[in-house]
Amino acid sequence: MLVSAQISIARIFISPGHNFFGHSDQPAGTHPTVELLEVECVAGKGLMGDRFFDYKEDYKGQVTLFSQEVFDDVCRSVNVTGKSPGVTRRNLITRGMDVNTLIGREFEIQGVLFLGMSECKPCYWMDEAIGPGAEKAMQGRGGLRVKILTDGKVHVDA
Repeated sequence: MLVSAQISIARIFISPGHNFFGHSDQPAGTHPTVELLEVECVAGKGLMGDRFFDYKEDYKGQVTLFSQEVFDDVCRSVNVTGKSPGVTRRNLITRGMDVNTLIGREFEIQGVLFLGMSECKPCYWMDEAIGPGAEKAMQGRGGLRVKILTDGKVHVDA
């Protein structure tokens, strides 16, 4: 059943390489996070130009969504200002909806169909990326891993 999701896209981020994923017990990588106004979504593969594009067949994290409201709350709770939500390495920064309600559901954003797979659980790297205590503050609301079901483009809402 398709969920009518009222999700606004506040920001879009991609990165050509992994900084945290697969870096356990190693220093963080140095791949830049690139902010875009629009990105191409490719069904079954991911976001064009992102490190997880065609990562592996049927990968549950082709795209990650993260709430701007949660990011703002986490920053307040760890007393950090001036950070971009791009430091979380999530792709689509959203407004207006608890993304965890989309786990196991098909939903549409700007004509592109997605399937919510699982929470994008925060890891210890969040304490480095945002500030000490961020991982704990993000527990249960670290974002959403999704699969892309149809091709199309999404853009930052005006």
